[in-house]
Amino acid sequence: MKISLNWLKGLIDIEDKTPQEIDELLTSSGLEVEGIGEVEEVKGGLKGLVIGEVLECEQHSNADKLRVTKVDIGGKEPVQIVCGAPNVAKGQKVVVATVGAELYPSPTESFKIKKGKIRGEVSLGMICAEDEIGLGTSHDGIMVLDTDMANGTPAAKYFGLENDQVFEIGLTPNRVDGSSHYGAARDLKVLLDREIKQATKAELIENFKVDNTSTSVKVNVQAEEACPRYTGLTISGITIKESPKWIKQRLNSIGLAPINNVVDITNFVLHELGQPLHAFDLAKVTGNEVNVKFATEGAKFTTLDEAERELKGNDLMIANASEDMCIAGVFGGLDSGVTEGTTSIFLESAYFHPDFVRKTSQQHSIKTDSSFRFERGCDPNMCITALKYAAMLIKEYAGGEISSEIVDIYPTPIENFIIDVKFKNVDRLIGQHIPQDRIISILEGLEISILERTEETIKVSVPPYRVDVQREADIIEEILRIYGFNSVALDESLSTDFLASFPKKDKQILQTKVTEMLAGSGCFEIMTNSLTTSKYSTSLADIDESKDVKILNILSADLDVMRQSMLFSGLEVIDRNIRRQQKNIKAFEFGKTYHKGEEGYTEKEHLTLFVSGTSSDESWIRKAVNADFHTISSIVERIFERLNIQGISKEYVKNDTFSYGLTYTARKQVIATVGMVNPKAAKLAGVKTEVFFADIDWSALVKMYSADYKFKELPKFPEVRRDLSLVLNNKATFASIQEIAKKTERKLLKGVNVFDVYEGKHLAQGLKSYSVSFILQDENKTLNDKTIDKCMTALIKAFENQLGAVIRK
Repeated sequence: MKISLNWLKGLIDIEDKTPQEIDELLTSSGLEVEGIGEVEEVKGGLKGLVIGEVLECEQHSNADKLRVTKVDIGGKEPVQIVCGAPNVAKGQKVVVATVGAELYPSPTESFKIKKGKIRGEVSLGMICAEDEIGLGTSHDGIMVLDTDMANGTPAAKYFGLENDQVFEIGLTPNRVDGSSHYGAARDLKVLLDREIKQATKAELIENFKVDNTSTSVKVNVQAEEACPRYTGLTISGITIKESPKWIKQRLNSIGLAPINNVVDITNFVLHELGQPLHAFDLAKVTGNEVNVKFATEGAKFTTLDEAERELKGNDLMIANASEDMCIAGVFGGLDSGVTEGTTSIFLESAYFHPDFVRKTSQQHSIKTDSSFRFERGCDPNMCITALKYAAMLIKEYAGGEISSEIVDIYPTPIENFIIDVKFKNVDRLIGQHIPQDRIISILEGLEISILERTEETIKVSVPPYRVDVQREADIIEEILRIYGFNSVALDESLSTDFLASFPKKDKQILQTKVTEMLAGSGCFEIMTNSLTTSKYSTSLADIDESKDVKILNILSADLDVMRQSMLFSGLEVIDRNIRRQQKNIKAFEFGKTYHKGEEGYTEKEHLTLFVSGTSSDESWIRKAVNADFHTISSIVERIFERLNIQGISKEYVKNDTFSYGLTYTARKQVIATVGMVNPKAAKLAGVKTEVFFADIDWSALVKMYSADYKFKELPKFPEVRRDLSLVLNNKATFASIQEIAKKTERKLLKGVNVFDVYEGKHLAQGLKSYSVSFILQDENKTLNDKTIDKCMTALIKAFENQLGAVIRK
């Protein structure tokens, strides 16, 4: 929404305030200024152009079509200007572009006036024609002015040009009261303790009178719930022509193109008072009858933009005796508007219910200045004021007579909001004591009346245009926005009413974090059906058939139960992709499983991952690498790191679902199971290739998530690597090596990794060899050989004693 500073100055005395100060005031009151732009009526604003008087005009000695003039432009001495216009003469008042001025013949082209010589004669400026300065198209000669203005007077002043500053307001939906210049002035009035200038408007309204009743219009409101108030009148004998300059200036400043005097006046009143109006060509109001009714479902209607629209049954329409003329509060019709041939109008000013206007606007994707205000809630008490104001302006600038009484259909007046306010609650919510008299003055300045007052409470009456003020908290907010947020002092010691160290865990945010991480790892998200076939639970021992949640009214034998496992719906996706030659798959899904128990039905939240095919594509530099257990387990472990899950332990698992795998446990709870899907289970879904599957308890991970990440300074001293080759019983695991190493050397050992495993003819049966690397580092000093050897000796003894290891040298 745009607010013109010059327009605002006509409503309230703010000449002593800069645009930046007005910006701060409006923003502090809730009308947030998103930017301030300068608007020039003429490109360049005629800067550097002045009124001059031709004192001498002589023939140029070297050119028949040029004249050498001496022009008084208000300086100490006249300036010499060479002019080629045929009509230049001594004694004329002219427009002079001085040296340095930039002229804009059109908004897209410009040129700068420079000191120069023309055929040997010095020229210090230019005497201008109207097309050269963007004021017209004529180039028959220079502009000759009829004025007594002093030489040197800025040309912009002579032509009455008005540069403006325009505020771009980011209007929030609750502040429809600020959707006009009058609304912004109301806030400035109470902020600056100044009166609003209403003399012109008040005089026009006071002089309003009905000239005759020769063209009365009958109004029928058939949809009172959608149109609580409807007012209107007729004006006859008008002349459609160009608007006066001041109205065009006002509309241009906020980006509206003037159309004609009647339409421009309705737009002017809309943006000044916030009350939309509409003028119908009275000749198109057949039967002199206006009907406010709902549309016929499916009826066609052509709007002003020449688009034919199919109406809905809940669209509110303004119709004459035989056809629709306007979509109420949203958009006028193509055939009923004011044209150059219009001589009489029916002028409408109404209050349409926000709910109906909003629905219609959304259904037809139409956004207009009128719908913007109606759908947020206009002032029902402004209808008559705006109607009279617009009618008197039309009479003044379009002529004619008011030829009917005002029609005002308002069966159920909208009441003010009555609210009780306790002074102690004002102080409690604001956090600072505000004197009662100051509270009263703020509310009365906001046109909120005080009905009753005691030492502890007040009863207030809020006008209906303040649709956002209906509770005690809303009244307190009004007090605070005028009193000023910056006026509330901060205590020396701040405190809060909540424990900030225990923020609420947002499951959706965590899911988004993990989703982004998985997508970044090359995984695709899938969404599968929660309905599945009971054959999976009857064929797999790991799924208890008695816990199936059966569907009573099944549509298909293949969709007769709710899934107890997310494995098979994922396998079906893999099978579908493989059949379409998409064999390399990395996918994940957030979903639920469903279980029947003795105490009823339960749902469990899961995150599942599937990997099949190759983990990296074939290229000229490397062969394709088949996905394996570590491909999927590394992804799972990155999820744990992302959610800061601590204290995880692992155990081997083998069952009907997995050929092999691991279970991950934290806080004595299984949080994930990862492994290769048993081929028998995969074949149940038609999959014959290797598939690696991870089933993660998502609810458990959310509960265990901690935002309390531990950070420490990067070590300054180098790390050292030492390798050992251990010959062990083939039942020994790398996990046991890792556990023993960490218990033996807690201070210096930073990492343990296996980089080779060997079983074969060079080792006795039942043995295997692990090649293990150990990373040692002291964060406070550089390690020496003595310390390193001591550490490695301790590790070797631990492996020999606890695992029966033989160290290969």
